[in-house]
Amino acid sequence: MIHAVWGTKNRESFLTTEIKPVVIKHIRENAKEKKIFIDTIDGSTEHLHCLFGLNAEMSISKALQLMKGESAFWMNVHKITKTKFEWADEYYAVSVSESQLEKVRAYILNQEEHHKKVTFQDEYEEFMRVYNFEHHG
Repeated sequence: MIHAVWGTKNRESFLTTEIKPVVIKHIRENAKEKKIFIDTIDGSTEHLHCLFGLNAEMSISKALQLMKGESAFWMNVHKITKTKFEWADEYYAVSVSESQLEKVRAYILNQEEHHKKVTFQDEYEEFMRVYNFEHHG
C-alpha cells in the first residue's frame, strides 16, 4: 500500500467543506476505473492524503498522474471552483507495511482535526524528516 500526499497549487484553500467531498468521490470513481484501489482518502483545504494499492502494471507516478491530472481536468470542465484549479506538481509517497495500515488510515481520516494544530508546511517537513527525504525547495 502507498501513502501519498499532494497539495493544491500555491497551497490555495480550494478544498472547502462543500468541494472536498465532491472531489474525493470523483477521485475514487476515476481511480476504480483505472484499477487503482483507494483504501482511504481525505485531507484538508489545501491537500489530500491517499492510501492506495496499485495493480501490477501501474507505477506510483502513473497512479498519481491519473488521480491528480484527471481530477484537475474534471474540476475545471465542471467549474467546481470559481477560478482555474490546479494541483501542485510535487507530491510525496511512501510504502506502508501491513502492520501500519490502521495507524495510517486513522491519521488520514483525522486530517481536519490534525490541521487545527499543525500546518501543512509543518506536516510536510516532519514527513521529510521522518523518512529521511532530502528537502528541495
